[in-house]
Amino acid sequence: MIAGLAFGHMFDKAGETGQTQATHTSYTTLDREQMIFFVGAFSMLARIANADGQVSSHERQKVLEFIRQDLRLGYREEEAAMRVFDSALTGGGTFDQFAAQFYQNFNHAPNILQLMIDIFCRVAAADGTISHNEDAMIRRAAAMFHLSDSFVQMLYNRYGSKTDASDKAYAALNLSRSATDEEVKRAYRKLSIEFHPDTLASKGMGEEFLGHATAKFREIQDAYDAIKKERGIK
Repeated sequence: MIAGLAFGHMFDKAGETGQTQATHTSYTTLDREQMIFFVGAFSMLARIANADGQVSSHERQKVLEFIRQDLRLGYREEEAAMRVFDSALTGGGTFDQFAAQFYQNFNHAPNILQLMIDIFCRVAAADGTISHNEDAMIRRAAAMFHLSDSFVQMLYNRYGSKTDASDKAYAALNLSRSATDEEVKRAYRKLSIEFHPDTLASKGMGEEFLGHATAKFREIQDAYDAIKKERGIK
């Protein structure tokens, strides 16, 4: 499994010191699902960031923002995450293999799958354009995760530099402007349940995931409020 093979291999390849061995040991206390998320997420992110043969400073910054703002990991966890990321740039295993195993372990949690496509798009768009290779990888992952091309396109719209606030509100609810009022309400209800912090907690996700859930839940609320105001929905 990815947790047993990729995680151990990447730490060994990175060259463990006494301090990093302590970090590695501390991670054995995480449950298997959290470990698989951690390793799979940063291995896939490395493949996305390096899709065009180099990782830009903007792409690396987006990965760090994901660690600090979405997952809210501490310094030692951040160091370990970036070690996995850096090792995966040249390590074994393909993007599709990591994505397939990630889906195998998280097919019960569509919010986690959506999170990964979301951060893939953020990293790919960080340098101002999404390359053909990045786009192909993101769409393959979305297909493996049973998420639609329209979902990917909405994320592209959200993170595009020319996207206005109203378009981003619709993208946050995975909708287009052509959605009916009833479709807006249904999307809001569905996403607000999926991304409620209590939902993630009930599925065994650790506290490092709750920061993302809280931020996403707030984004959904703000988007719905904006669309309601725009449309006059009561």
